[in-house]
Amino acid sequence: MSDQFNPNQLRNPRTHGPSVPRRDVRASFTDETITVYQAYSREIADVAVESQTFAPPFKRERMTWIKPSFLWMMYRSGWATKSGQERILEIQITRDGFEWALAHAALSSYEPGTYASQRQWAERKDASPVRIQWDPDRSATLAPLDRRAIQIGLSGEAVDRYLDQWITRITDITPLAARVHRCVSSGRLDAAQEELPVERIYPVPAPILGLIGASEPQSSELS
Repeated sequence: MSDQFNPNQLRNPRTHGPSVPRRDVRASFTDETITVYQAYSREIADVAVESQTFAPPFKRERMTWIKPSFLWMMYRSGWATKSGQERILEIQITRDGFEWALAHAALSSYEPGTYASQRQWAERKDASPVRIQWDPDRSATLAPLDRRAIQIGLSGEAVDRYLDQWITRITDITPLAARVHRCVSSGRLDAAQEELPVERIYPVPAPILGLIGASEPQSSELS
């Protein structure tokens, strides 16, 4: 990716306006790592847990999407019931790697509020190995919330870095998904909430906010 890209060409996230749902990166994280989720078939998941990275039958040449929101992953996988998504993996990756991905990303589609022109977006997209999408975040019942959750698509160099450098631990948390689902299905939402991973607003470095179309942080949310 060219080092000549000027992030000042992108519009400030303040211009999104108060009527637009907030876009914050919410995740479980420590000082060194951040947690993301993926759903795969048994064949891919077994190899990943055993080798602590992704290996065949996982295919490096395909874009792979990581999701910091546990409940968005539950929505996408249908609580680990959809074909090829029967196993939920919790992947801890380095914060340095995660921020590299954000810094080398482009939105999946043109957005006037983020890019100065469609041409500028297309050039950024062609040069970037990472895609960003913002979709409605989900409640424990998987109802859409009035805020957006980030999905991050990795390809090319980003996939290689993810597999070979960023991953620090892979854990199969399918049993957790099943427990939360049982609580929700039986109407025990308080019990479901207690099982959920604690997710906070991640402190995305200020220069990256405009690159990914994120909202500017509010001090009260980061305290």
